[in-house]
Amino acid sequence: MFQPVALITGCSSGIGRALADAFRESGYAVWATARRDEDVAVLDQAGFRGVRLDVTDSAAVAALAERLRSEVGGLDVLINNAGYGAMGPLLDGGAEVLRQQFETNVFAVIELSRACLPLLRERKGTLVNIGSVSGVLVTPFAGAYCASKAAVHALNEALRLELAPFGIAVLEVQPGAIASSFGANANRSLEGVVAEDSPWWPLREFIRARANASQDKPTPATELARQVLGTIHRNPVPRLLRVGHGSRALPLLARWLPTALLDRALKKRFGLNGQL
Repeated sequence: MFQPVALITGCSSGIGRALADAFRESGYAVWATARRDEDVAVLDQAGFRGVRLDVTDSAAVAALAERLRSEVGGLDVLINNAGYGAMGPLLDGGAEVLRQQFETNVFAVIELSRACLPLLRERKGTLVNIGSVSGVLVTPFAGAYCASKAAVHALNEALRLELAPFGIAVLEVQPGAIASSFGANANRSLEGVVAEDSPWWPLREFIRARANASQDKPTPATELARQVLGTIHRNPVPRLLRVGHGSRALPLLARWLPTALLDRALKKRFGLNGQL
């Protein structure tokens, strides 16, 4: 009996794990990746095909695509979910933080999608890229993250057009606030970035507040997973899905609120309306 196959990255917790659960319950054979061996073991025990994968490791990405080719011969759904949020002032982190952010959130999306193209083409599958509302409404103290998700949005638009002749649907998901470990991970990313010699040190609590913003009235990750699963089975698959608190309101603010008013609100929210 035919069983569709889904490959989902970043499944150790949060959105990735919720997606893996939803797709497995819907009848998919789920190849679920994580970076740490202990997380892979948990995924295996839960009934997934757990795969250890650092999405920034090109050789590991190529090896995984070859395993899929040899063992199942095709891929019905690829979900590029793995990612993290680099927080803090852009000029504190500099090019190195920006480079690391793009390696995981942007370059890895293209690397894995490219490696899996023959598999998706074989089954006229669906490519899902997890973006963020932060790629639409840019905020202070998350510039690297916002830039990476804006890049994912642009790449998704190009991929949607370029993959259409092969029968591959492309969906971008722009979550708002979703219950996950994103905030805790974002806080950890601040360590070593905002130091006492930083010009922005007096605003460190505002910076920390931005790192925690993703957990402001969060929508359960299970709800996002449910909507993603339903959306990819629509015909045609829409280009965009927004889920979670703020996912619709914030893009509307970015589009329609005059820039001067938006700037004033963001400066006030993040302590930038005075002099340092």
